[in-house]
Amino acid sequence: MTRGFQLPAEPLVERNPFRGDERPRPALPAFADVQPGLPVPVLPHQPAWERLYWTAWESLWACLRQPAAGARLIGPYLQPAAGQPIEMAAAAFAGQVAGYVPGSAALIEPLDNFYARQHDTGFICRALDPADGGDFHEAYEPNSTGPALLAWAEWRRFRLTGDSARIGDAFWPLLAYHRWCRANRTWPDGLYWATAHSSGLTNQPRVPGGRTHHAHWTWVDASAQASLDAALLERMAVLLGEQSLAAEVAAERVTLIQRFNAALWDEEHGFYQDVGPDGRFSAVRGIAAYWALLDGQLVPKERLTPFVQHLRDTWSFRTPMVLPSMAADSEAYNARTGNGWRGGVWPTLTYMVLRGLGLNEQHTLAHKLALTHVDAVSRLFETTGRLWSHYAPEDLSPGDPPEEDAAGQTAAAVIAMMLENVVGVWVDWPLRQVTWRRSLQDAPEYGVRGLPLGNEGALDLTSTGNRVRLRADAPLTLVLHNGSEIIRTAVPAGAFEISLD
Repeated sequence: MTRGFQLPAEPLVERNPFRGDERPRPALPAFADVQPGLPVPVLPHQPAWERLYWTAWESLWACLRQPAAGARLIGPYLQPAAGQPIEMAAAAFAGQVAGYVPGSAALIEPLDNFYARQHDTGFICRALDPADGGDFHEAYEPNSTGPALLAWAEWRRFRLTGDSARIGDAFWPLLAYHRWCRANRTWPDGLYWATAHSSGLTNQPRVPGGRTHHAHWTWVDASAQASLDAALLERMAVLLGEQSLAAEVAAERVTLIQRFNAALWDEEHGFYQDVGPDGRFSAVRGIAAYWALLDGQLVPKERLTPFVQHLRDTWSFRTPMVLPSMAADSEAYNARTGNGWRGGVWPTLTYMVLRGLGLNEQHTLAHKLALTHVDAVSRLFETTGRLWSHYAPEDLSPGDPPEEDAAGQTAAAVIAMMLENVVGVWVDWPLRQVTWRRSLQDAPEYGVRGLPLGNEGALDLTSTGNRVRLRADAPLTLVLHNGSEIIRTAVPAGAFEISLD
């Protein structure tokens, strides 16, 4: 009997501490026990936004499930829509707010299920069966994995909490997975491919015939996400003292940045676009191109202005509900309902764009877009009592088909936008630094209370007029942006006040 071809094992998988993990997990805490430790936005002039914020937290927490007895799942997971698998992307987006939950890892541990199911080759399936934890796809089918956002979630939690121990565990499966994607999801020039299903934008006609196949195109989001993944893995490797591994992903990133800009920039439209095997650009300008902003260095300075301008133009991405999943002047754009990814507004990707704008010092635009988006989601919540997975781009209504936010992705995006883009606070606890961009200066009072500072307590940070009041459980550096003025202050533990007169 002839044995079949055996794919080579990835040696880094041996250092994955999550595989075969059968250790007992504590029961999920009730939301009533978690809520007192969550950050509290202070927005008395917008009570509907405050209601939306707390509904989002409660809704997100209600999506968490314990694995069934006998399932090959080692941690909690986010309940998928009926009949659907557990999705990698949903876990990664929920992980963006994991660092705001002191004393609980319940929102980052859903990623553990994917690490635990890693193959010897480094492959991680993008979808798991909630009944038994099994893969939903064979490794080498085109739709089997992606988008590569796990490192993005892990690094975000580290910056909020300073928890380097978890980085030490997650780094090995993350790098092994990155190597698998590099070996199996790239073209000879090093750029990446995906499919509409693996990218998550299932019905967007960006690539002809690309719903379940790569169609031999180079995909802008897959390539940008790979560059982001390499950047974050490099930082993790440096943090862990793994200099040779840091050099490996740094070298790939240099090549990706060069080739991404050489191949995917459409000079005529000032936009990054998918490109076909014949060198032609896609007729669709999609929101997925803005993953390029998350790397921080992928978009050259001379291209940033025209690229970001599309987010200001009403004929492009600045629709009343901001931000549509494809530009309003693209083929197949559906102005009335959005028709899923043909113009629908998805809060997850709106949040992605806001994060990218912040990394590229476009904070004012990010703040304005967040205000519009949060207000629209809030007004529809007030009338329907529900959070929706996506929204119509030009009408105050759910998208088509109307789907409730089953896995908590909209909820997580709303929470993050409220704290980071509306209130304007940003925690970087490895640096023991909190940044506050005071963009709501016309509000009589606003800020945040109970903002977690790693495992060292919390910060109250509010302002009335030109008076900023603080109460911190640990010393920190406050970077206060007050209009064009930047004030950097060492804040001791205890109460403190700053006058901006």
